[in-house]
Amino acid sequence: MINNKLRLYWNFQIWGWSFYALVQIGASYVSALLSTGTGNLSTPRTIFFFYEALLCLLVTHAYRHFINRWQWVNLGMARLFGRTIVSVFVLGTIMYFLRIPVSIPLGFFNPAQAFKVLHILGQSLFYAIIFFLWSVLYFIYSYFEQYNKSLKMEATVKEIELNNLKAQLNPHFIFNAMNSIRALVDENPVKSKDAITQLSNILRNSLATDKKGLTKFEDELKIVKDYLSLESIRFEERLKIEYEIAQGSYDFWVPPFMIQTLVENGVKHGISQLTEGGTIKVKTVLMDDELKIQIINSGRYVNGRTQGVGLSNTVQRLKLLYGDAAYLRISNEKNNFVLTEVKIPHLYNL
Repeated sequence: MINNKLRLYWNFQIWGWSFYALVQIGASYVSALLSTGTGNLSTPRTIFFFYEALLCLLVTHAYRHFINRWQWVNLGMARLFGRTIVSVFVLGTIMYFLRIPVSIPLGFFNPAQAFKVLHILGQSLFYAIIFFLWSVLYFIYSYFEQYNKSLKMEATVKEIELNNLKAQLNPHFIFNAMNSIRALVDENPVKSKDAITQLSNILRNSLATDKKGLTKFEDELKIVKDYLSLESIRFEERLKIEYEIAQGSYDFWVPPFMIQTLVENGVKHGISQLTEGGTIKVKTVLMDDELKIQIINSGRYVNGRTQGVGLSNTVQRLKLLYGDAAYLRISNEKNNFVLTEVKIPHLYNL
């Protein structure tokens, strides 16, 4: 999906700016025909128009990078319009000065004219209009793509929500959590209040997932910590919890309840099956603008089969959101540990 998107983008870029160069050449030919009656078009001028189109392609490609990195598509119309207007004027001015180096060897550079304020403003405005039209087309395409994604998300979100309630926040988990909290009320009132807060945080976030395609990694990690804190009440010393979060992980966005699903899978199919209990570790690794989330738990992964509805939903959501740029893998590690690893790209790489 991502490769197809990039291929379509580059096709539009290359053919679009090639068409721009041909229009410029055609307009210059017609102008020469009307003024001189011959319509001769010099080779240097033709070269200049193709060079200009190449520069426009490079400038708009850099512009697209910043649009995606700063997520302008998610801005309101007023803020987006204001930033676009300022940006295209800046890009227009940059474009004006970028074309000067090639205009010198081609014989089009006129120092007396090139640095006049009105001339600079006029040419920069021309390029600004071109870049504004490019921006309009790009944002229209992005909004339609986002709309199509939201339609697909809405088509599956009810099923995902139901499966989340069954697999991640099933009645069995809530029953165990409430029993654990009840046992704490007399023994440790302060801790029981904290446990009630943690459970309410999980429930509140569960109810909000139907409108959220992605959530901040930091918010997802808080849910994981709340969940494991509740489970530690039930398992007591049988459950050991470790975190190893790489710097920069908080810049990423993840599907809501994805990490919690994987952690619960490790507790349910790993630690709860062991009489002596075990360890569950949440670890992240940053590599080439990609985030690897690793859930390491005591136990064995039997027969290489995905266990539970939650994991199949996770695979489905990753495919929907990231295409082939994300994956989920489960494997047995040495010393009787299971590794569940998810790799996701940064948003501005999509």
